[in-house]
Amino acid sequence: MKVIIAGAGEVGFHLAKLLTMEGHALTVIDKDPDALQQISQHLDLEVIEGSSTSITILTNAKVQKSDLVIGVTNSEDVNITTCIIAKHLGAKRTVARISNVEFLTSKEKLDMAEIGIDELISPASLAAREIKRLCKESALTDFIDFDKGKLSLMGLKVEHDSLVAGKTIEELAPLNQNKNFITVAILRNNETIVPKKDTRFLINDHAYFCANPEGLDRVLEIFKKDRLEIKHIMILGGSSVGYHAAKALSKRYRVKLVEPVKDRCIKLAEQLPDTLIINADGRNVDILEEENLSDMDAFIAVTGNSETNIITSLVAKNHGVDKTIALVENIDYIHLSQSIGVDTLINKKLIAANFIFRYIRQGEVLSLTSLHGADVEVLEFEVPEGAKIIGKTIGDLKFPKNAVVGGVVRNETGRIPDSNFVFEEKDHIVVLSKMQCIHKVESYFK
Repeated sequence: MKVIIAGAGEVGFHLAKLLTMEGHALTVIDKDPDALQQISQHLDLEVIEGSSTSITILTNAKVQKSDLVIGVTNSEDVNITTCIIAKHLGAKRTVARISNVEFLTSKEKLDMAEIGIDELISPASLAAREIKRLCKESALTDFIDFDKGKLSLMGLKVEHDSLVAGKTIEELAPLNQNKNFITVAILRNNETIVPKKDTRFLINDHAYFCANPEGLDRVLEIFKKDRLEIKHIMILGGSSVGYHAAKALSKRYRVKLVEPVKDRCIKLAEQLPDTLIINADGRNVDILEEENLSDMDAFIAVTGNSETNIITSLVAKNHGVDKTIALVENIDYIHLSQSIGVDTLINKKLIAANFIFRYIRQGEVLSLTSLHGADVEVLEFEVPEGAKIIGKTIGDLKFPKNAVVGGVVRNETGRIPDSNFVFEEKDHIVVLSKMQCIHKVESYFK
């Protein structure tokens, strides 16, 4: 594919890294020569210095031949204008990053595709959606469900009392006699392992499983984790992410939001009638204790300071809070969650970049996500008519070693396929894959 990225910031850099790994023809446009030099030193791509709203610049980038133009500069106006101009110059598809969510809430009034924008994304609202997803299961470090829970992908930390500790995948088989789950990945010391039969679970590993509903309960039992229902949530920070998270979560949970700026609190109270807004400095542990931190089931720190978010999450964990989530600005911090004690670190730029990346995928992709800190993609495909995978087993296909089929939904039932499972048209198939073999995986679904 021919892709143009407007913006060489963190989102643009991460997208460019993913795209160049897959061999796409890529051009990055930015006004900042230092940012362009940084990106060109690390990646094999074309860079153009200038404004992405310039017709001359876009023409020089061969926009008329582009399959996708992505506007991810720090300016919402630039992103929107870039996409409109690019579309009218011949770009096949455009995606613009925005901060004003009125564009999203007014979709019925505004036909953005008509003026040249195929998709709008808001990093803050995407991060809030991710937080809502992570709050579904308090015992898990990561959780994704497919087809309304018919299949789930879950992450857990291997601790001393886990029944898998010290065992190999093969030795785990007696604990999974009904074959309701499968190990799909292990994150160890920032390395993502797609396991084989002789791969051994070690203490402090983060292990990821794909399971049907019965398998989910079995995995929790093996890890000696209680399936606790989340009822009470405290959010630290009334940022845009905090606002969107509270709005999404307060429909189901009892939510407290702590924000130090009084004027912001007044505005939040008007906008969030189902959320208790507390005007206080959440860095003060005494205040958090007064607000019953120990009674919370989940603590979500989304202030503008990464260190504050991490430290307050650790304080919450020390007070017995089951689920902690911290927002961090530095993408490099994401890998730390495995070792520092916070259940999940999230980065809104990384979430936005991964969301945009779904437009690069080939085949009938129903959903695409990533595991926090792991270098893999999780994709859900629908098997189309005539696909190579139809009538084949995993053994027939010679599936790549760095990819694994986690599960299949067929006739409203989640299944964990074995080596004799034959794939059929219309199956929904969940695949976990490392980047280097993603094209091979996609080829089976075309």
